[in-house]
Amino acid sequence: MRRLIALLVIAVLGATLYGLYNNSSGISVNGAIVPSSTIRSELLAISTNPTLDCYLTLLGASSSAPGAGGASVKASDVTAWTNLRVEGLAIESYATTALNFHPSASTLAKAQDSLESELTQASESQSTPCKGTAAQALSEMPAEMRTFEVASQAASLDLVTKLNSTVPLTVASMKKYYSTHAANYDTICVSVAVVAPTDVTAFNEAQTSGMSVANLAKKFSEDPSGKKGGAYGCFAPSSTSYSGVRQATETLKINAYPSTPEEITYNNAEAALFVAATKRSPTPFAQAETAVLSDLENANATAANDQKEIILLKYTNVAIDPSFGSWGTASNGPEVFAPATPSSAVVGSTTITNLGTGASTYK
Repeated sequence: MRRLIALLVIAVLGATLYGLYNNSSGISVNGAIVPSSTIRSELLAISTNPTLDCYLTLLGASSSAPGAGGASVKASDVTAWTNLRVEGLAIESYATTALNFHPSASTLAKAQDSLESELTQASESQSTPCKGTAAQALSEMPAEMRTFEVASQAASLDLVTKLNSTVPLTVASMKKYYSTHAANYDTICVSVAVVAPTDVTAFNEAQTSGMSVANLAKKFSEDPSGKKGGAYGCFAPSSTSYSGVRQATETLKINAYPSTPEEITYNNAEAALFVAATKRSPTPFAQAETAVLSDLENANATAANDQKEIILLKYTNVAIDPSFGSWGTASNGPEVFAPATPSSAVVGSTTITNLGTGASTYK
């Protein structure tokens, strides 16, 4: 669920900082403080453990590349982790105060299993999966960091189960959802036409004049399937290509190409891809179950992220050490922005200030 609440696997607008804020404070969320030393130890663990770095990237943190100094991390990567920290603390705070959530040892154990499972699934969905296991990634975290991740996952899971807009991921609930959305899981047979850009106008005019999908493919398509009328195969919900096929054909009538194609590269040249559904057949729930689960997970994640934004806007006060970023509101909601970096002219001057200690180093 990606932390809700990030997948779900995860401030009052314009909130003021808590009094005079100093570099030892790190992050403060609703009064809960994570010291700067803790954040720095976590960033060190992330930047020096490729397996941990890879899996945390799946939670929403960008990959931790080195910064300008030999022992530094890019400001954007510091911000990404700080943002996950703030979100997790905000969700924990809300779950505790608004939902009276106090996880037991068994609840935390289940949350760790859930987190490992979601990270594993997220990794396996990548073209290049992370090296090592999700369990290994957790073992590479400092103890406090690991405790935080598991507690945040537990709070996220509890929050999701209590949202009116989410659907429980039980077989009974999935079957009920499927029964009212069965048409979304039809097995879809498709035909394609790969058309040269110079022929798109003629292709559309021919279709408007009544030429069939098969004959259009035979006449215009550069793909080998054109010889057999563009027939490309049938895709059941269990197919890895199903979501793309469904999206490409969901607004079309049977045996009709869209008037606006997708632009692709074909044989190292620009081309227009037309995709048409030629047949739709009902699919039994047993064969559609994986797609139903995926759709519900995505819907629940969307609902959870909407709730996360409400939590951050209405129920959260945030203060951040400026060296880790600044709290503000972007187009997609509240988040941590990268700390300001000095210009090259400043970096080249004779005095460089260490933000962590306030000490100065002279050339």
